[in-house]
Amino acid sequence: MPIVPGRATRRPAAGPPQRPREIRVASVPAGHVYVRHIHAPDGSDGVRLLPDPRPNGAPSTSQQWWPPVMLDPAWIDAHHTAFDVYHLHFGFDAQTPQQLAALVGRLRRYGKPLVQTVHDLRNPHHPDRRAHDAALDVLIPAADCLITLTPGAAAEISSRWGRTAHVLPHPHVVDEPALSRPRGHRAGFVVGVHAKSLRPNMAPLQVVTALTRVVPDLPGAVLQVDIHRDTHDPAAGAYAPEVVAGLRALAGRRLIDLRVHDYFDDDALWTYLQSLDLSVLPYTFGTHSGWLEACHDLGTAVAAPDCGFYAQQRPCHTYGHGHRADLDGTGPGEALLDEASLHAAVRQAYAHRPAWRAHPPVRAAERQNLAAAHRALYEACLS
Repeated sequence: MPIVPGRATRRPAAGPPQRPREIRVASVPAGHVYVRHIHAPDGSDGVRLLPDPRPNGAPSTSQQWWPPVMLDPAWIDAHHTAFDVYHLHFGFDAQTPQQLAALVGRLRRYGKPLVQTVHDLRNPHHPDRRAHDAALDVLIPAADCLITLTPGAAAEISSRWGRTAHVLPHPHVVDEPALSRPRGHRAGFVVGVHAKSLRPNMAPLQVVTALTRVVPDLPGAVLQVDIHRDTHDPAAGAYAPEVVAGLRALAGRRLIDLRVHDYFDDDALWTYLQSLDLSVLPYTFGTHSGWLEACHDLGTAVAAPDCGFYAQQRPCHTYGHGHRADLDGTGPGEALLDEASLHAAVRQAYAHRPAWRAHPPVRAAERQNLAAAHRALYEACLS
């Protein structure tokens, strides 16, 4: 309607802010805490993740790993109209380069952009790096958009493949109310090593033995070692009689507090981490760490090896622990521990307390920024 001079005009009332158009993302996986926390908790980023399909035969309550169904090209054929962007994080350990090439080909056939977050440049589950390298040789050149977590990882991607990766930090791992839960005050100092179910990138016995030569020298300090029960079970894939025997011998000499148990659920894990003053990561290779992020959320100091890019993720103490396999790329080889630097890291953590801790408002703002950044990258791919 034209404006008539002298007539008062009424502006339309401001309505609620409009949400951006929905972008449907086939995320591999979708339910992992990292993936959930790079998106807005209230859905205000307009990104909807397709739920993870359950593999055929997989029970609803199982901690066994199953290859994601979305990696199957046949799933792309059947569901390509249900998503706009395909975002690959992890879970492709069992896929051959030929299978991954077929997946990329299907996405190309239907015009679906491939976004890949490069979490692992060295897979912690593979003693031989060549299979993971071959997978990355297919995926990284094919991706329409690359994301990684640290500048060091981005530099390696640029050097190896000539691709530029957007560097976006790891989001918080711990949710409220645990994220804001105060740490209890205690006089002692607990150094913890969690061997879990002994992933191939772990050398817990070597690290624990070295720690027994420094922790007793620190007044009030104790060394607690946790390990999963399946490492004691001859019928389990994680069975490790030599490691178990070595830890039992140290416990028998009262050098360590050895605790054998099943997997912690999230609440139990957060309680465990807050019971430690220092968590020592017994890794011989790897790239990034969600465990480190959880410790940062809860105010537990971390001593991380200098392999990978752990020290670029969050503030932590660093010690030298490499792997001879990194020199030639084959086999597990010999783990190379710099015991003096490990001792120095423990003494630093003991002297400089309390540890660094994430501030919940900063973590919340970081999550909103990550959601906006991912939304922008998806839009760029679709345009």
